[in-house]
Order: sequence, then C-alpha cells, then structure tokens
Amino acid sequence: MPPTINTIAPSQGPTSGGTTVTLSGTGMTGATAVRFGSTNATSFVVNSATQITAVSPARAAGAVAVTVVHPTGNSNSVTFTYVAAQVPVVTGMTPTSGPTSGGTSVTLTGTGFTGATAVTFAGVPAASFTVVSATQITAVTPSGTAGAAVATVTTPGGNSAPNAFFFYAAPPVLNSVVPAQGSTAGGTVVTLTGSSLLNASAVTFGSANATSFTVVSATQINATAPPGTGSSPVTVTTPGGTSNPVAFAYIATPTLTALVPAIGPTSAGTVVTLIGTALATASAVTFGGTAVPFTVVSDTHITASVPAGPAGPVTVTVTTAGGTSPGLTYTRVAPPGL
Repeated sequence: MPPTINTIAPSQGPTSGGTTVTLSGTGMTGATAVRFGSTNATSFVVNSATQITAVSPARAAGAVAVTVVHPTGNSNSVTFTYVAAQVPVVTGMTPTSGPTSGGTSVTLTGTGFTGATAVTFAGVPAASFTVVSATQITAVTPSGTAGAAVATVTTPGGNSAPNAFFFYAAPPVLNSVVPAQGSTAGGTVVTLTGSSLLNASAVTFGSANATSFTVVSATQINATAPPGTGSSPVTVTTPGGTSNPVAFAYIATPTLTALVPAIGPTSAGTVVTLIGTALATASAVTFGGTAVPFTVVSDTHITASVPAGPAGPVTVTVTTAGGTSPGLTYTRVAPPGL
C-alpha cells in the first residue's frame, strides 16, 4: 500500500530552499525519495513508519505538491509554499549594553523579522526571543564575554547584516572607599577605587543614593555621601551589574559640653580636658583656630595642651570624621602686674 501524508510542518519556506520539514502520515518505511513538485528534496530521513524529515530544494515562489516516493507507489500530495522571503535588517537595539552574565531583555527593531528562527549574540543563541511584529523582536541575552557582540536575526530570508552590537560589560568591583567614615549629616566626599566602573548609573550607601557622583575613570569614582547612620555598605551599579559592597561608617557630629579648666594663663602648657560626645575619631583640636597637640582618652574625653596667646576668650573646637563640634569658650587671663 502506498504511503499517505497527513501533515507537513512547516508548510512554507524561502525560495532559496534549505527548510527542514516534517512529513507525518503512514507507511513511510522504505521510502526512496521525497519530491517538491518534480524536484527531489536536498536530503531526507525516514524517522519511522509515520514520519519523514526532508530538506526543501530551491524553487521559484509559489505552491508546490510534496509527495513521498515508495516502491508500492507514490503518496498523496500536500502543499508547500515557496515565498520570496525578505532578508532581515536590524536597525536598532535597546538597551545596547548589559552584564556578561546575560539575562538582559533587549528590543531589536528593523524589518523582515516575520518567521525569525533564531536570534544570536556573537553567534550564541539568545536565551529566548519573541517575534512581536515584522519590525520588532524582543530577546534575552545569553551569557557572554566582555566586549561587543553582534546581534543577528535569522529568518527564512537569511541572516541580518552586522549592523547592531550589544556591549557586554564586566561586573564592577570595588576595592576601597576613602575616607571610610563620615558625618551622619552627609556631605562627605569619598573616593571609590576598583575596576570596571565606567558608565556607572548609581552609587548607593545602604539603600540611599549618593547625593552626587562623578566617574573619573574605569578605576575611580568620586561620590558625596547622603545622610545616614551606622555602618552602610557602598555599592556601584553599571551595565555590568552591581558591585560587591565596601564598608562606610557614619559618625555622629562631635559635641563639647565642658572644658576643665576653662580658664588659664596666657602662657603655653596648660593641659585642658575636653568633655563631650563622639570624640573617638578626633583629627584636630583648635584653640582660637590654632591646632594643638591632643590625646584621645575615650569617646567622651580628650586632653589638649593650650598654646600661648593674648588674654581673652578663644573658641575651642574638635574635628572628627563626623564633622566639627560647636565651640566652647576658653579664657586666657593675664598675670597680675607688679
């Protein structure tokens, strides 16, 4: 009994040939040829008694009868339509960059996308793609190596020319933040060093964005810390992803509550104890704007040596990573006259 064909899939392909079709039916075992009109398939494989796969030869546009040749007789025919398929053209892509780990959803725009069978990035198939229309495809990038990757659309009409490129960005890495602490009021300008920092879109301190930042180079960013408290991890986000965190500590603004003693001679050498809060990170103590030697005893006590000066009051301040304290008054008293 001759074979029968029930279905052919797909039922159309380009005039250039090369479409792999699946013929389903009965009595396929022993088939000697598959014909598209009067032309034999480029190749065919009998998969089972109910299925054959065949590759269409080149032909002119139009419908053609497909038959299976068998020693018991030729099968019935099913229709395969040759179409003059348009070669796809990619004219744009958004976004144009993303991480090397893949997973970026991009939109390709152009023409001739109908029937697309593949989307590749540097030859690697997209993780998935959807033909939205003849002029638009959405695709998810596969993983790739840092650098430019040509995006190619394949349809029955052929492959698109290398007109669009997706730039794989290496993930950013942070090595340090200097200084590593600043005022709870914000405003501390820090320098972040690392690698792959170009095109940064965000610098965050914990969950808060930096007040401002400037990308100096691929290895450096300057950023201004926002207000905050406690320990706050700093991260940088680029097209390559989000960096590892580096620690930044918020320090409370220092306060002074007492000077002991608060009065002394005009000569140098009087040791004064400064009492207050948040004094542990002190970097400077000044008497009337003059920096003096000091010793941090604890977070609430500092000892400092008063410099010589004229009689009268001077303002005493402490500067820490948290800022400069409000001042207290220290008064120099002239020695009595003879």
